[in-house]
Amino acid sequence: MNLTQKIVLITGGAVRVGRAISKELALGGAVVCCQYFNSASEARQLKEEVQKNGGKLEVYPADLSKISSGKNLVEKIHREYGRIDVLVNNAALFFKTPFGTVSEEQWDTLLNLNLKAVFFLSQEVGRLMRNRKSGKIINIADSGALSPFPSYLPYSISKAGVVALTKGLAKALAPHVQVNCINPGPVLFPDEFPDNEKDFAIKQTLLNRAGTPDDIARTVRFLIEGTDYITGTCVAVDGGRHIR
Repeated sequence: MNLTQKIVLITGGAVRVGRAISKELALGGAVVCCQYFNSASEARQLKEEVQKNGGKLEVYPADLSKISSGKNLVEKIHREYGRIDVLVNNAALFFKTPFGTVSEEQWDTLLNLNLKAVFFLSQEVGRLMRNRKSGKIINIADSGALSPFPSYLPYSISKAGVVALTKGLAKALAPHVQVNCINPGPVLFPDEFPDNEKDFAIKQTLLNRAGTPDDIARTVRFLIEGTDYITGTCVAVDGGRHIR
């Protein structure tokens, strides 16, 4: 799929890894629809930056933990552009939940955004893509989906669900829509992440170093532009962590 003038919806696209994906695709010729929730100022700054550099990016506020909000987002973009060519499910929450202390509220918060929202947004967009017989869905999971983090079990479980969802969607939307997943390793740590946990995560890689958000962004672009013959696959961008 040629990226030029393709309509791309990126969730959580204003900050962190999502920001890198938004910039990579917008400056690569796509029309990026950047969803955000609590990052209004970052979204405005991103829009200005992209437009100054000749790219096309519009921002859309939405609370994806509410299924109706995700549906309204898809309907709005579809009304404006007539189609959605690519969906990148990037928005997610990540916070520590030590085993034995996990509350139902924490479980629901993580699973609602990280998995439930991904499913229902993919369902809305996937139906439109299937009707047009064209489209790509790219999910951002985590290396913890395959090797769960003991102190982040609900998060890891939510990402394992995204891996299963990727394979199921690939079957449900074949043959015209490709659905794939990226499992990042340590590419961007939260600000509050302790140094000892950063060091541990890096030591779990074969390359013995952290990656960057651009590593993920370039992989997203490859799955859009580089090939139309990959579907149902999870690409590990983790410095070899998945085979340790």
